[in-house]
Amino acid sequence: MQTVKYRLADPGLKPRRTKLEMPGWGGTPQPRADGSQEQVWHCMPFTEGAQYGIEVFYPYANELHVTKKDGIVQLDGDFGPSPDEGLQWPPFRAFGKNFYTYQLLLDLDVGPGFGVRTEPHPRFYADTTDTVPIAVPALLRTEWWPMISFIVFKAPPEGTVHIFRPGEPMLQILVLPTDPEFTLVEQTPEEQAQREVRGRRIHASRETLGKDSTWTSSTDTVFDGTYRYLLRAAKTKVRGA
Repeated sequence: MQTVKYRLADPGLKPRRTKLEMPGWGGTPQPRADGSQEQVWHCMPFTEGAQYGIEVFYPYANELHVTKKDGIVQLDGDFGPSPDEGLQWPPFRAFGKNFYTYQLLLDLDVGPGFGVRTEPHPRFYADTTDTVPIAVPALLRTEWWPMISFIVFKAPPEGTVHIFRPGEPMLQILVLPTDPEFTLVEQTPEEQAQREVRGRRIHASRETLGKDSTWTSSTDTVFDGTYRYLLRAAKTKVRGA
């Protein structure tokens, strides 16, 4: 198990393993049953992906509204006086025409061979208001970089506002190997045939595996629990190995 050590200068950031809040940005606890409205947590690949990293919260008492006017990034928020002379203040500032930055008072040490990658918080993908901040992906090698870093966010287009609210997560951080040591190759004909057969077997068994979990949402979208059942079996097999 990988250990992530942190040095925190602002307790309001509250770094923690990402949680899928429900009720909240993850949706409402509607059952997987006919007539229910689809929720992002109904999808196991999204649920696992959304909880894969570390979420960081907006630490200030007042909201920050980010807009763009006449091509210029506008930052509207009251942060009060700087709590420390050594800090950039205010903590947010425009960065070129299409971006803005935030001085993240958080140092993560994820050990040799690993780094941290910033990305939008998963609530961005579930949001329907277009107000969630968009953190720009960046990979930081923390083994030899112990510095407080700047997070870059993408500015909204004109006519749209991104809102940072007290107590809301503003970005997610993933812990990843610093060097993606993999080679992309096409499957051999034998491998393709094996996976095709496996896929056909799963498809043919959906009526059995998903029989008790098939439901139709309020938008007439049909769901079943085939993937969820196979995932559960795979995890059980790993735990028993």
